[in-house]
Amino acid sequence: MKHSIWHALPWAGCLVHNVRALGIDLGSKRIGVATSDRSGTIATPLTVLQRSGSRETDYRAIANLVTEYEIECVVVGLPLHMNGTLGDAAKSAIAEVEQLTSVLSVPVLTFDERRTTVTADSILMEQNMNAQDRRKVIDKVAAAVMLQSWLDGRKMMEDPTRD
Repeated sequence: MKHSIWHALPWAGCLVHNVRALGIDLGSKRIGVATSDRSGTIATPLTVLQRSGSRETDYRAIANLVTEYEIECVVVGLPLHMNGTLGDAAKSAIAEVEQLTSVLSVPVLTFDERRTTVTADSILMEQNMNAQDRRKVIDKVAAAVMLQSWLDGRKMMEDPTRD
């Protein structure tokens, strides 16, 4: 019964192997969104939602994506400091996750998003995108980088001996 503790948690459904997940990168101006495939293996950038000025409207847009893509679990990036501590941005993200949880019908959890934007920017620069074009997509690419890390980490939990 190596995973028995997870069944008692409200987000235990996020730990099953074949789960369709939505990755969220909360920003003050934009929300980056990525999705996984149905097997819970590969993350793909999906869209960038412009903040509307109303969290209710923003959360409704996320809820619509959850329904449209048959999402079973939402993973929100937690912007920790490099030393792993919670700063103002992380505390704000946690508060938003609590609000988002009350709107969505699927489990919502947080995952460390340190350096995802830097990684996303590097990926886009390797594709020779100019700065203006990168700004339009970086949030959804960062969400995909974060979601892919979560997916990979989940697989490691299933089989810690994997390379």
